[in-house]
Amino acid sequence: MSVQETQHFWNIDRIMKLIIGLAIATVLILLIRYLSDVLLPFFVACFIAYMLQPLVEFNRRLIHEKGRVISSILSVLEVLAVVAGITYLFLPNVIKELDVMNGIIHDVTSGKRPMPKEYTDIINWVQSQLRPDDIKSQLSELHISSLISKGTSLLNESISVILDVLEWALTVIYVMFILIDYPQISRGFKLIIPHQYRADAMVVVREVQSSMNRYFRGQGIVALGAMVLYCIGFSIVGLPLAIPMGILVGVLYMIPYFQYVTLIPVAIICAIFSLNGSVSFLSLFGSCLLVYLVSQSICDYILTPHIMGKEMGMNAALILLSLSIWGSLLGIIGMIIALPVSSLLMAYYERYISNPRP
Repeated sequence: MSVQETQHFWNIDRIMKLIIGLAIATVLILLIRYLSDVLLPFFVACFIAYMLQPLVEFNRRLIHEKGRVISSILSVLEVLAVVAGITYLFLPNVIKELDVMNGIIHDVTSGKRPMPKEYTDIINWVQSQLRPDDIKSQLSELHISSLISKGTSLLNESISVILDVLEWALTVIYVMFILIDYPQISRGFKLIIPHQYRADAMVVVREVQSSMNRYFRGQGIVALGAMVLYCIGFSIVGLPLAIPMGILVGVLYMIPYFQYVTLIPVAIICAIFSLNGSVSFLSLFGSCLLVYLVSQSICDYILTPHIMGKEMGMNAALILLSLSIWGSLLGIIGMIIALPVSSLLMAYYERYISNPRP
């Protein structure tokens, strides 16, 4: 824009609207931060419902349902059944491997097994931070028996557990109702926009919706594929806790490059299990690096181009920056809404500020 066009664009009316809009946004951020504990289950449920929407539509076509009640309930039950099945299949093995890890650490620290000097710092950090004994006791539900011996703390711990269970149950209920009323909720958001701005605003909203569909649902499918590849790869090379680590990599795959953060716990697990003398750290960790290389190559050059296409939406650096900023402002809620809000702001800026219509 020229100087004259800029002066014409930024008149008193637009400046006052901008100030009022910033004030409203500030109040909303402060209000969400204050109510974050209450709003978190709802925002998590909205995100889960958004991800499950294609599954609901698939079930609707499968059972030829005109409404959405049965297909929504069926979709939630299917997801819960998959989670329960995975837990049932792999939890005993996870507990067993944690027990082995705890035994190795105990033998080394008690002097029964000699420990190389270079491993001293690693073992001390694992004992102070990871506490495999505590994780194992919680997974095998022995935590309840330890609560009984604590006397006065039993009531507080029980209340905390009950509240956590209720919070997750509330999230599932939220997901149910959001999935059932998904079309009405979508139309309701459209009606919030004043009529004179609705047509222009919906153009921006559709652009953001397309971008979010491409990223969240496309990246979700890629992350699921990565999860399977890493679980299989870690199991083949003999990494202990292969399934939990593979699942963790898949979850972190939703955030660009965050899957490499798991190299740290993988290295720690390799170091601990190399202490028993059955395998060397370099060979086990090198095999795990090969899993990362092969799995990442398949995801980058096969899965991602076919599932998400060449157009990836937001730049990876902008995604990380958006998650950092909104996460610092609103915590977990901020990280959930970071990409939709950032995409909306960028689309609005590009259409109405950077290239405004006369």
